Amino acid sequence: MRCKHPLGLFIAMDQEWKNRLSAAQDLKIPTAQILAPPESERDVSLIKKMFSDADIDITVVFCGFEGESYADIPTVKKSVGLVPTDKRKERLAQAKKIADFAQELGVSQTALHMGFIPEPHESDYQAVVSVAKELAEHCQSLGQDLLLETGQEKARILLQFIEDVNMPNLAINFDPANMIMYGSGDPIKALNHLGKYVKGVHCKDAKWAERPGEEWGEEVPLGQGDVKFMEFFTSLLNARYCGPLTIEREIVGEQQIRDISRGVEYLVTLRQRVWKE
Repeated sequence: MRCKHPLGLFIAMDQEWKNRLSAAQDLKIPTAQILAPPESERDVSLIKKMFSDADIDITVVFCGFEGESYADIPTVKKSVGLVPTDKRKERLAQAKKIADFAQELGVSQTALHMGFIPEPHESDYQAVVSVAKELAEHCQSLGQDLLLETGQEKARILLQFIEDVNMPNLAINFDPANMIMYGSGDPIKALNHLGKYVKGVHCKDAKWAERPGEEWGEEVPLGQGDVKFMEFFTSLLNARYCGPLTIEREIVGEQQIRDISRGVEYLVTLRQRVWKE
């Protein structure tokens, strides 16, 4: 049976989320991943109604934490995810609440950036394994998968980490552009390495930095960067991934909507070409 690969849109639940939802509806995008709103704004009834009225299924709820910053790579290392030791306990509790929120929405996948996972030989590695296992166990109790977003670490480290956490519901949300932006490795090779764990995908494009790993690559509209999307989709098929192709564009405003619209056209054309081959 041929994979359907429905399109999706990543929607940050900030002040512009209703505009993004409306754009997704206009573009007939049937699925969405969302970034969880602040706890005080998690109106389950309203969100369920808005997405239902737009005929859009929420497939993944992403965790985001106060104090995270993507200003540059060193700042990401210090501030993002569950790796920073001074924030770990508090953020683990927050992530569990977001998983609970996802369950209330009827969503079976919770996702997050773990942060820069240490190398297996580093002193904090086992502690990060333990916190991921605890969160995965909580998600499992809710009947959910826990997806780790790619980007910060090389594929071999992420693979070792997943195997060491050793939870059947721990999987990957694969973002090829993040591999380029962080300079962590060729995304196609990484996908071929990690494919069996992929249960979610971001369709995002980027250009390599002059000094990968030391400075940011540049996120660009789909089809204008260094992600080889024909190879990417072929690798997804080889990995038997049949889930949504979720567009993410990390800018805001009208240009974001225009880029998403063009991205839909690009992905539909590309998807048809891959299916025929």
